[in-house]
Amino acid sequence: MTTPSGRSTFWLLIFIAAVLVLGGLLRSGIIHWTGFGHADQHVVPVRVAKDEPPLNLSGFKNGYASVIDPDLPSVVNISTTKIVKLQNQMQGFFDDPFFRQFFGNQFGAQQPQTEREHSLGSGVIVNPNGYILTNNHVVAGASDVEVYTQNRQEYKAKIIGTDSRTDIAVLKIDASGLRAFTFGDSSNLKVGDLVFAIGDPFGIGETATMGIVSATGRALGGEIEHYEDFIQTDAAINPGNSGGALIDLHGNLVGINTAILSGGGGGNEGIGFAIPINEAHKIMDQIVAHGKVIRGYLGVAIQPVDPNMAKAFGLSQGGGALVSDVSPGGPAARAGIQRGDIILKLNGAAVSGPDTLSLRISEMAPGSVAHLLIYRNGHAQQINVTLGTFPKNGRPGRAAGGTGSALEGLQVQNLTGSLDQQLGLPAGTTGVVVTQVDPSSTAAIAGVQNGDVIEEINRKPVHNVQEYQQALAAAGDQPVLLLLDRGGSMLYTVVQPQD
Repeated sequence: MTTPSGRSTFWLLIFIAAVLVLGGLLRSGIIHWTGFGHADQHVVPVRVAKDEPPLNLSGFKNGYASVIDPDLPSVVNISTTKIVKLQNQMQGFFDDPFFRQFFGNQFGAQQPQTEREHSLGSGVIVNPNGYILTNNHVVAGASDVEVYTQNRQEYKAKIIGTDSRTDIAVLKIDASGLRAFTFGDSSNLKVGDLVFAIGDPFGIGETATMGIVSATGRALGGEIEHYEDFIQTDAAINPGNSGGALIDLHGNLVGINTAILSGGGGGNEGIGFAIPINEAHKIMDQIVAHGKVIRGYLGVAIQPVDPNMAKAFGLSQGGGALVSDVSPGGPAARAGIQRGDIILKLNGAAVSGPDTLSLRISEMAPGSVAHLLIYRNGHAQQINVTLGTFPKNGRPGRAAGGTGSALEGLQVQNLTGSLDQQLGLPAGTTGVVVTQVDPSSTAAIAGVQNGDVIEEINRKPVHNVQEYQQALAAAGDQPVLLLLDRGGSMLYTVVQPQD
C-alpha cells in the first residue's frame, strides 16, 4: 500500500524529471521560443553561442585563419535572373496622332521587349538542412535563384520569404549536412571589436576582409521607410558581398552585410553596414513560421527632436520622437496620443530618436501594450497604447525632420478648392499654401518647398493669410514652430529669424 508520503515523493520525482527533459530540449535547440512568446515548431533551429569568454589576441601569432577557415564553407554565392522589360523608344512615335493620320494602325501594337538580367550576391548557411539568409535586394524580383557552395555544388533555391523593410530574405535549397554558422549575440558588440566580412562577391570563391566595429545603431536615412539599426564597420564590403557574413573573433555570425557608402565612386570607402544577427534572426523566424513579418503598429508619423526643436517645445535638450501626425482611428489615436507630443520613453527605456522607437515598436507583438512616457505642453505623462498590426501597405510612421528657418522669403496664399485638388489634399484641409520660396533664404535651406501647406504656427491653427500674418507678427524675431502638410504627410519644423 502506497502511503501519502510515498505518493508525494513519486509525483515530485516525475515533476523533476519533466523539468530536466524540457531544459535539455531548450538547451539543444529542439524547442525554440519565438519573439512573440510561444513555441513554434516551424522556426528554423540554429546553433547559438553562449557566454564565450574574451580571446587573447596574443594567441593569433600567424593571423586569423583559425577564425575564418571554419566559416568559409558556410558562405555561398547567389546568382539571380530577372526578366526586365525594355523601354520601346519608338512606341510614342507610332502612337502619335500625326503619324496615325498618314499610316493608320498598320504597324499594330508594339509589343514590349524583354531581356534576362543576371546579378550576383552572397548568402550565409544558417541551418544544415539548407536554410540560407541573404539580403532582400539580392533576390528581389528574381525569376530564378541559384546557390553555389564552397565546393562549387549548384542548387536551385526557393525563396521562402522576404522583408524589404529590413532587407532580409530567407532561401531554402534541397541539401542536408551543410556546415552552418553559429549565431553570436550582436547586442554585445562594442566599438573597436575586431570583425571579419566574408562573401563570395563574383563567384570567384569566398573572400574575407578584416576591420573593426566602427559604430552600432546606425541608420542610413534613406527615402524608403526601413527599420534601420546597422552595425557600421570598416571591413571592406565590396560589390557582390551583399548578404554575406560579418563574424566576430570567435567565428560567430554577428551580422548580414548589406550596404556601403561609396562617395559616388562605387568602391569601398571604409564605411560598410551590416544587419545585426539578432534582428535578422527574429525576421527569419517570422518569415519561416508565418510567411511574412508581423509587426506592432502605433499609428503615428514621427520625426527627430534636435536642440532647436526641443527649445521650441520647452525641453532642455533634444532626443525622443516628435509626433507630427496621428492616424485617425489608429492605436495611438484611440489611446489619446496627439500631434505635438514628444515620446521620451517606451516601456521604461529612453527613446533616442525616431529610428529607435520605430524598431522597438515593430518588434512588439500586435495586441501587446506599449507604455509610453510623453511630453505635452510642458508636462510629462504616461500613456498606454494597445498596439495594432502593421498594415500591409502602411507606413512605419516616420516623417523627415528638418532644422528651422526664417519665414522671410516665403510667399503664401489662401487655399481654394482647385488648389486642394491640385495638391491632392483631403477635403477640409485648412492653412495657407507656400507658392514661392526664395532660394537664398534660410527657408529654402531648411527644406520648405512650394506646395507645402502651413497648418499651424506655434501650435495655433492658421486658416488664411490674415491669420498667418498675425501669427508672424506675434512671433516677432523669435523662432517659430510650423506644422506643414506636404502631400498628405505632416511634419513639424522650427523656423529661425533671419540673420
